[in-house]
Amino acid sequence: MGRLSIGTVGIDQTLDALRAGRPVILPTDTVYGLCASPYGERPVRLAYALKGREPAQPSALLASDVDMLLECLPELRSRLGPMLRELLPGPYTLVVPNPARRFRWLAGTNPDAIGVRVPELPAPADAVVARIGAVMATSANLPGGPDPANVDEIPRELLEGCAAVVDVGELPGTPSTVIDLTGDEPRVLREGAAPSEDVLARLGQD
Repeated sequence: MGRLSIGTVGIDQTLDALRAGRPVILPTDTVYGLCASPYGERPVRLAYALKGREPAQPSALLASDVDMLLECLPELRSRLGPMLRELLPGPYTLVVPNPARRFRWLAGTNPDAIGVRVPELPAPADAVVARIGAVMATSANLPGGPDPANVDEIPRELLEGCAAVVDVGELPGTPSTVIDLTGDEPRVLREGAAPSEDVLARLGQD
């Protein structure tokens, strides 16, 4: 697959690639992400194979907005809907209950939970995700490698294996803060782009 590097153009080509089940690279509010259509297992497995990611590792469901996220995971509306609207959009990955085991190919070894993101995306990536609804997202690196803040930091094999690369220049470079919302109290799993104390304060847990 050839590389298509785009800024504010090439949206249709990127959408075509995702709809055809091909992986692409999109900028987020934190780092560059390796993305694929989340609506079937095959595109996700292709992206995992390209990255060398073990199937047992989870990846995030990245949605265009909270309304789309709740369409994808309607069981969250009553229990977590207000909490999600309090935090999102933002530089967070939230691990939420997945009682219907939706998107199980994103959930790794625990299909009863799933990581979700609704970031404030750069304009070209926002245009892509808004039109497709949601994507699978994982950092555009190799296992154990640094999270890429710019396209030059993305491994060549990923660039060459993706159908499109949306390049908007330098990103912050710190991955999202990961918060587990599956238990009785929020739990910080990874410090990241947003201080966890700020997140917990917004949730009334300070």
